Amino acid sequence: QVQLLESGGGVVQAGGSLRLSCAASGTTFNTMGWYRQAPGKQRELVATITSGHRTNYADSVKGRSTISSDNNQNTVYLQMDSLKPEDTGVYRCNGVRDNGYVYWGQGTQVTVSS
Repeated sequence: QVQLLESGGGVVQAGGSLRLSCAASGTTFNTMGWYRQAPGKQRELVATITSGHRTNYADSVKGRSTISSDNNQNTVYLQMDSLKPEDTGVYRCNGVRDNGYVYWGQGTQVTVSS
C-alpha cells in the first residue's frame, strides 16, 4: 500500500520557521513535492524535488524555503523560514511515480500568526 505521511505542521508566529516531513512507503517516486491550499484559494505548488535532487520552487517561497530528501527519496523535507501569514494553509505532500501515477498525503496544517 502506497502511503505519504506528513508531519511537522503547527502554529508559528510570523518570521518563524517550520520543518515539514513527508515519509513515503510502498513505492518509490520520480518526483516528490509540497503543495498548499489556503481557505478559499486554489491549491498551489510550493516546491518539488526529483530523484536526481533537482529542485523547483514557487516564486512566493523562493529564498525562504528549502526542499530536500534522503538518498532513497523515502522522506522529503520542507524547511520554511521567515514565515508570513500568507503561508498559512494545508500543506500536502505529493509523489509522482515513473508511470505517471500521482499520490497524495492527507496534509498538515500550517498557521502563521501575525
